[in-house]
Amino acid sequence: MEKYDVVIIGAGVSGSAVARELSRYQAKICVVEKEEDVCCGTSKANSAIVHAGYDAEPGTLKAKLNVRGNEMMEKLSEELDFPFRRNGSLVLCLNKKDYEGLEKLYHKGIANGVKGLRILNREEVLKMESNVSENVYAALYAPTGGIVCPFLMNIAFAENAEVNGTEFRLDTEVIEIKKNDSSWIIKTNKGEMETECIVNAAGVYADVFHNMVSSHSIHITPRRGDYCLLDKSAGKHVSRTVFSLPGKFGKGVLVTPTVHGNLLVGPTAIDIENREGTNTTRAGLDEVIQKANLSVRNIPFRQVITSFAGLRAHEDGDDFVIGEAEGAEGFFDCAGIESPGLTSAPAIGEMVAELIRDKMKLKEKEDFVSRRKGILEPSTLSKEQRNALIKENPAYGSIVCRCEMITEGEILDAIHRPLGAKSLDGVKRRTRAGMGRCQAGFCSPKTMEILARELKKDKSEITKTGGSSKVILGIDKDVY
Repeated sequence: MEKYDVVIIGAGVSGSAVARELSRYQAKICVVEKEEDVCCGTSKANSAIVHAGYDAEPGTLKAKLNVRGNEMMEKLSEELDFPFRRNGSLVLCLNKKDYEGLEKLYHKGIANGVKGLRILNREEVLKMESNVSENVYAALYAPTGGIVCPFLMNIAFAENAEVNGTEFRLDTEVIEIKKNDSSWIIKTNKGEMETECIVNAAGVYADVFHNMVSSHSIHITPRRGDYCLLDKSAGKHVSRTVFSLPGKFGKGVLVTPTVHGNLLVGPTAIDIENREGTNTTRAGLDEVIQKANLSVRNIPFRQVITSFAGLRAHEDGDDFVIGEAEGAEGFFDCAGIESPGLTSAPAIGEMVAELIRDKMKLKEKEDFVSRRKGILEPSTLSKEQRNALIKENPAYGSIVCRCEMITEGEILDAIHRPLGAKSLDGVKRRTRAGMGRCQAGFCSPKTMEILARELKKDKSEITKTGGSSKVILGIDKDVY
């Protein structure tokens, strides 16, 4: 049975952020993930927003870690080479009777330490964003709000942790956790492992594992959010993230540009029981469209290229659950990580790593690698640089995905870098091949061919997203 100092359950953005921060220390660390890749749960389907921090109740972990995570984002994006931009955000007040709610939001933000907050009048808002509703009465402006690529952020944390010695066990599902004297025994579908410390970063399943070991139970409700993603031709319809005033179920439907130039609209907030229920519904998407149109005029919904849904892990206490679980020494929760979880992830990683460092008296490494370089994008190079690159490696001159102009060289890098892609979606999350207007209609066969060749597999073994999601169900050899 393999023994570790720390085992982290879940390779989403929180688990990967914890892994990256813990990899600074002298410890044997393992991340266990039931899917075939990192960033396969909540972290892959969200609003991609870096929240300023005015929405959370002062004094909560959400408030504290949101603001801290926002402050960390710029340096981290530079160190780990993932896209991030401070585009600012607006919360719209559409009539005078709701102005008091806007003022309350402003005062929350001030109490939470959010910098630069201002309440704008109608003329100031329309001057800033000409496409917002003509009914706008006022808006809360937060210049520290931003946008990020959640896939590349999550992958960057994981790759950097792996480079610093963290082991990742993918396609490995945790079945049972039990205490054995001073250590924990984790039973998985691929055998057992022993560890002194566990980090429970299992998303919508975090309550399941917590309740296996603690007498103080928690309860997580999967909250589904439907989204529409529009083509890049619609990406400049707004330049800032536009919110409506928040309500009981969260921050409402937003309209925002993405770091890659698209326009994103959503989400809904629908409580469900199915922890894998990421299907969109007609009613959900209709709600997204109807509510978005109240905030922003003339959204070109005819340019929607895809829709998707993600799940938020809403804990009954309406706050993050972080720390050593009651009656379960050495078991640290990282649970209830819903919005602003993506923004807070760097601070969550920092907080949990410090708790475990102090608990286990871990010493820092002298050779920690703090920087990571992402996949080279030839489109960012000058003509001369690109020609030189293609001369050195012709794969960078072969376009595979025409919508996003992704080359074979980028796909090869995605496959062969730390924790490399093994599926179509793995390639898509790392390179955007298949994420454009045709939604992989053109590039999938070529991407499958490259994956099969590089992984030394038959094309019939290549999946969309791991498991049983095979694209080719069988080949009639008599025909071919």
